[in-house]
Amino acid sequence: MRVCGIELKGAEAVICLLDYELGTFNAADCRMRSITLTDAVDTQATRAFNFAFAKLAEDYKIERFVIIERFQKGKFAGSAASFKMEAALQLLDLPVHILNTTDIKELIKRNPLDINILDLGLKKFQQPAFSVAYAYLNKEIYSTDEE
Repeated sequence: MRVCGIELKGAEAVICLLDYELGTFNAADCRMRSITLTDAVDTQATRAFNFAFAKLAEDYKIERFVIIERFQKGKFAGSAASFKMEAALQLLDLPVHILNTTDIKELIKRNPLDINILDLGLKKFQQPAFSVAYAYLNKEIYSTDEE
């Protein structure tokens, strides 16, 4: 299973591709580390953002997207552009899952990684995107019907 972990911040979507196959996690190489929504009020820019993710999903055979949930209110609320990007992603023909930071931390705590993100060939700014993808895959692999 290949998932694309996404952290939406400002008008940028930081991405990380993660595979789980035959009991092994693999951070997949990708031509992009982030995709930017150039103008949040322009229809063509939003369509281009949507198309970029559709093409990414097609090229890398992504099965689902996993996004870090952002607060809707308060001091740490997500930007309007980030919610617009989330909507553009949800319009794609792939499942989109949203995990909050508490769930991400809990899922990683159950199955911690003993490797540095830089050793995986990722950049430090991709850590949150990697974490949400890793947490989601752990949820899928180890979830029980009791949860």
